[in-house]
Amino acid sequence: MRALLVANANDADPGFIGQRFAEHGFIGERFKEHGSVFEHCERENPDLWPSLDGADLVLLLGSWWSVYWPDIAKSVRAECELIQETHRRGIPMFGICFGAQIMATAFGGSAQRAQQHEIGWHKVDAQAPYEMIAGNWLQWHYDTFTAPKSLEIVATSPAGPQAIRAGRSFATQFHPEVTEEIVRRWSSESGEEELAKAGLNATDLIAQTIKEIEQSAPAAARLVDWFMESSAK
Repeated sequence: MRALLVANANDADPGFIGQRFAEHGFIGERFKEHGSVFEHCERENPDLWPSLDGADLVLLLGSWWSVYWPDIAKSVRAECELIQETHRRGIPMFGICFGAQIMATAFGGSAQRAQQHEIGWHKVDAQAPYEMIAGNWLQWHYDTFTAPKSLEIVATSPAGPQAIRAGRSFATQFHPEVTEEIVRRWSSESGEEELAKAGLNATDLIAQTIKEIEQSAPAAARLVDWFMESSAK
């Protein structure tokens, strides 16, 4: 089965989520990096994206971008059009962080600066039948989104909506994909100053991540399994 991965050029690791989708049989044609085998659609180059024809899954990763930045309007518009067409065709679509914010925007909602940002491991709340979404998940975002009526909010935290769904389209504000390697890379790239503003340091965050992924890795697999099952209906 053919999977498209929408992500920035130098941050396209789908981590535990990608691993589980690969175990379900999803592969790509060209992109083989960070252990992934998905066909990479670079956000910086939407004119080079492959066709949706024959795609069985679209995976939208996070980004250091903000949906509302004027200098990326072309890329945002292209991704919104891709999201709309993916949903129209009924192709399963799974978004993460920026992926949730831009999905909400594409469906008629909006993304904006969050009154309460989240960095580190935070609790996410969800009720039946979406209890598999609840738990401690890695967060790393300064933005949030307002979901339109066409998207059901299926998980929340004190900072705002944490998961949305409409048909075969689903997205999380949190990062179920993160591995130790991903958090190490992000911590290095963000610098000590950013983490210090959140009351964190890289060493402590990595140490906590090593402990947390003991439960988040199997939880991410269960989340993909649920998504696959619900998308098949």
